[in-house]
Amino acid sequence: MIFRLFPNTYQALALALLGPALACAGTAATVIDNAWVHVTRLNLTPREKTASRSYAESVVVYLSNNGAHRDGDTAHFAPGQRAEENATDHAVEEVIVELKPGAPPVVTHPVKLDPVKLDPGHHMVDFENNRVRVLRTTLVPHLKSPLHEHPPYVVVYLTELHTTMALGNGKQVDNPRHKGDVAWRDFMQHATENIGDKTAAEIQIELK
Repeated sequence: MIFRLFPNTYQALALALLGPALACAGTAATVIDNAWVHVTRLNLTPREKTASRSYAESVVVYLSNNGAHRDGDTAHFAPGQRAEENATDHAVEEVIVELKPGAPPVVTHPVKLDPVKLDPGHHMVDFENNRVRVLRTTLVPHLKSPLHEHPPYVVVYLTELHTTMALGNGKQVDNPRHKGDVAWRDFMQHATENIGDKTAAEIQIELK
């Protein structure tokens, strides 16, 4: 049996209808808010700079070249005041993952099948500390990863992507995604295959 993973239908419809307005207005929209993370999709108009505000410890995934960071870059920020800025003449987008202070321990299992150790050529660590590990996964066409595990994590898709996932419980999941899609996942054991004809990439922000 094949299961399909899609973003929430109403959320997807709202984003589709509001997308052009968001790109023009320079706005932020919450896409995930749970006990551990607050995830915001930020769109900035050309030359826009946000007001400085207080952020929790954060990982930012850049979905456009904003003058300081390239499309696909990630950055880690300690807690504190900061502003987000677009130094270009085109609209840009980024995803801000704030790690909530005082969050409860994540519900997880010991990760024995680490993708970085099993397949280091396609799973690379962008950043790691005592709260988070940021992985960059690259899937060439028709690549099938070994069975591996993740603790609870946020995934941000850097490109169009169509994978199938063989879960540890035997289920097969069809997973088509668009650039900029964001998802929360609990502990997962899976093997992933890129069934598309283009190289795909994603960022996985694993919690500790």
